[in-house]
Amino acid sequence: MSKPKVFIDGQEGTTGLQIHERLAGREDIELLVIDPDKRKDLTERKRLINEADLVFLCLPDAAAVEAVGLIENSRTRVIDASTAHRTAPGWVYGFPELYKDPAQTLGAARFVANPGCHATGFLSAVAPLVSMRILPKDYPITCFSLTGYSGGGKKMIAQYESQDKGEELYSPRVYGTTLKHKHLPEMQRISGLDNPPVFTPVVDDYYKGMATTVFFHNRYLVGQPTAKELGLILMTYYANQPLISVAPYSEEPAYLAANTLAGTDRLELTVSGHEGQAIVTARFDNLGKGASGAAVQNMNLMLGFEMTAGLAL
Repeated sequence: MSKPKVFIDGQEGTTGLQIHERLAGREDIELLVIDPDKRKDLTERKRLINEADLVFLCLPDAAAVEAVGLIENSRTRVIDASTAHRTAPGWVYGFPELYKDPAQTLGAARFVANPGCHATGFLSAVAPLVSMRILPKDYPITCFSLTGYSGGGKKMIAQYESQDKGEELYSPRVYGTTLKHKHLPEMQRISGLDNPPVFTPVVDDYYKGMATTVFFHNRYLVGQPTAKELGLILMTYYANQPLISVAPYSEEPAYLAANTLAGTDRLELTVSGHEGQAIVTARFDNLGKGASGAAVQNMNLMLGFEMTAGLAL
């Protein structure tokens, strides 16, 4: 049986490079490579897209929509890493752990939208609680998400790694202050909430790693679970998941470093607090489970491979 042919459209970007790094040594796929001089050649891209069994789109939103329009067959499957299709009809949202049977759901999908990094952290904590009817759909959620600067792409990476960068880049910077961040539509839609969360991201002077934190007043949750009980609920939900785990509950104060899982493709939830209040913090690599690692996980399921093949656990 021939190996599936895979093409990364936009391989030169941060996400594309990380996907290529995870696939380059794989012997169970054939990786199609575009000539560097032709990476913006529409004809050559179209040829490779239609030759491939599966295409990763690591492109700006408009270019991703254009690339889908280049498909002239009923066979080529797509994983889009852009924001363009995350709430679009006909696209499956690529967060395997939120499905009862991810191998079936993603295995049968032709078009898969890879989640945003901030959305991944938010949904890992919120979506299970909504689905289990512990978190009311009308609950006014608040969330902040700390990320390394690699999440901003090549331009931001160049700013932070410049020898003459401004003093402001040495400290955390809150952004998205209009409260209209581009991940909000998927955060609301996929979680099942009636309203989007009040959400602010923060970027800091380190390369990669994320800490996304969601806040709860326990008395408004069904059953009024304590923080410890909330941790056990999430631990049960993610039991036997190879890429998402829940840390044991502790009453001791702790520092949760955002870059703890940098270099891995997994995510860990930490539930903290007491009887009346709780926070759930998701820590993961914004380039791993937050982007390229998640994309490869989705590819594995779509092509019938072991879900964790080629990933760093």
